[in-house]
Amino acid sequence: MSGLGLFSGRPPCCLGVFAHGHKGALLRRAAREGRRPWRPCSFGGVALRRGFWTRAARSQEVTRTRDRYPVRRLPFAEVSEEDLAFFQRVLPGRVCTDARELEVVNVDWLKMVRGCSQVLLKPRTTEEVSRILRYCSERNLAVNPQGGNTGMVGGSVPVFDEIVLSTALMDRVISFDAVSGILVCQAGCVLEQLSRYVEERDFVMPLDLGAKGSCHIGGNVATNAGGLRLLRYGSLRGTVLGLEAVLADGLVLDCLTSLRKDNTGYDLKQLFIGSEGTLGVITAISILCPRKPKAVNLAFLGRTGCASFAEVLKTFSTCKGMLGEILSAYEFMDDRCMRLVESHLRLSNPVKENPFYVLIETSGSDARHDEEKLNNFLEQVMSSGLVTDGTVATDNTKIKMLWALRERITEALSCDGYVYKYDISLPVEKLYDIVIDIRSRLGQSAKSVVGYGHLGDGNLHLNVTAEAYSASLLNAIEPYVYEWTARHQGSISAEHGLGFKKKDFIGYSKAPEAVVLMQRLKAMLDPKGILNPYKTLPASPELAGL
Repeated sequence: MSGLGLFSGRPPCCLGVFAHGHKGALLRRAAREGRRPWRPCSFGGVALRRGFWTRAARSQEVTRTRDRYPVRRLPFAEVSEEDLAFFQRVLPGRVCTDARELEVVNVDWLKMVRGCSQVLLKPRTTEEVSRILRYCSERNLAVNPQGGNTGMVGGSVPVFDEIVLSTALMDRVISFDAVSGILVCQAGCVLEQLSRYVEERDFVMPLDLGAKGSCHIGGNVATNAGGLRLLRYGSLRGTVLGLEAVLADGLVLDCLTSLRKDNTGYDLKQLFIGSEGTLGVITAISILCPRKPKAVNLAFLGRTGCASFAEVLKTFSTCKGMLGEILSAYEFMDDRCMRLVESHLRLSNPVKENPFYVLIETSGSDARHDEEKLNNFLEQVMSSGLVTDGTVATDNTKIKMLWALRERITEALSCDGYVYKYDISLPVEKLYDIVIDIRSRLGQSAKSVVGYGHLGDGNLHLNVTAEAYSASLLNAIEPYVYEWTARHQGSISAEHGLGFKKKDFIGYSKAPEAVVLMQRLKAMLDPKGILNPYKTLPASPELAGL
C-alpha cells in the first residue's frame, strides 16, 4: 500500500516506517513517482510469546489472601475422606490432591492472591459437573470454578479452601456451521485454539485477548471479557447466542440455542455472562463468528514533540470518519508503557520516541478498497501534523510483531514489580486525565504509573507498579481512583470484572437498589452461597461504598 500515502500499487508483504519531512506533499509526490518513502525496520529482542500466561514458575512466595486482606471464612464444610471417595467415583483418575499441582491453581497469574484449596476436580462432561455440584450443595462444600486462570481481579482462585472445579478437560468443539458461522463448544476450549479452528474454516472469533494462549472461552463469557476486537464486533453479550450452565444444586440449565433471533421470555443467558461463576458454572456456549477478513492492515503511529492526549483524540475522530466500516481496532499507549516493553522484554520500538502511540487495525473484504481508505487517512493525519512518525504492516508476521508491543504491556508491567491494576471506562475526553492525576498524587512512592487501552470503546488500563506490595500505597490509590471514576460518570470495571479485589467497590458504579437486586438473584440461584464465594458482590450493602 502507499504507506502513509506510502506505497504504490499492491500492498507489499513487508513492514516499513514512513518518512518524516514535508509530510503529505512528500508522500503524494512519492506515490506519483512510484517510490516508497519508507525505511525498513526490524524488531529485536526475544521471540513473541502470545501465550506467555501459560504459568511461569511460581518460585516467588505469594502471601495468602486470608492473611493480606480482611476476610473471614464462611461456615462451609471441610472436605473429608468420604467426600474424596465420592469425587473419585464420579471422576476416576481426575481428582487431584497433589500439593505441587494445587499450588498452580491456588495462585493467580499476577501473583497477587493465593488460596489454600486442597482438592482439584477435572470433569469432562456437563453431567459430571452436575453430579459434583449437587453433592457439594448437599454437603455445603464451597466450589471455585476455574478456567485458564488468567483473570486480573482475583476471581479465578480460591480465597480459603474452596474446591477448585477446573474446566480444562472440557475442551471439545461440539459443532460448527460453515454457513452461519455459529460455533458450539465446551467451556474449557482455549481461545487461541478456537481461533485456529474457525480460521481454518475462513471465520474468526469475535473476541481477541492478549491471554488467548491460556484463557478458556467459558471464563471469557463468565467475565464478559472485552478485548481488542470489541470496537468491530461488539461485546460477548451480543455475540454469545446461547449457553449451558449448571446451577449450585446441580440443575442443568440448557439455553444452548444457535438462533440469531429468539424472543421467547427472559433472556436467561445474560444472567451468566459477566457473573464470574457466582450464579452457575458455564459448561458450553454457542457463539457467532464473523467471516475472516481478506485484507488486514496495521498502522503503528506517533507524533514527536510535545503531543497531548487531545491530539490522540483528534486522530481517533479523523480515523472513525475516514476509515468507517473497515476500522477494527484503535489502541493507545503512553511512552512509559513503551519504555517498559523495551526494557523488560527487549522488544524494539519501530518508530521514534513519542509521548503517545496509537495502533490502528483495518480489516475488510477488498484489499484495494481498504488500501485506498487507509492511505487517504494516513496522508490526512500526516499533512495536518497529528502524526509525524509511524509504520505500516500488511504481512501477518509483522502484524503480530506490532501487536506484541500492545499485547505484552501487561507482561512488562509484571516484570517491573508488584502491580496495582485498574480497568476503568470513562468518557474518552477524560480517559487520560486520571493517569496524570494519579501520577501527581503518588509522586515518588510509585515506581511507574502508566496508561493504555482501548480508546475505541473508552476503556483505560491504569497501572501502578512498586517494588513490593505496600498497604500505604494501596490506601493512597483506593478508593481515590474509584471516587475519581464515579465523579466523571465512569465504571470501575470496564472488562475485567469485580472478582475478589473490587467487589466491595461496586457501589461506585451501581445504585444501591441494583446491588440489592443482584444479591437477591444470587440468593435465589445459590441459596447456600457455595459458588465462588467472596467474589463479585459485597457481603452487605454497607461494604459496597453505598
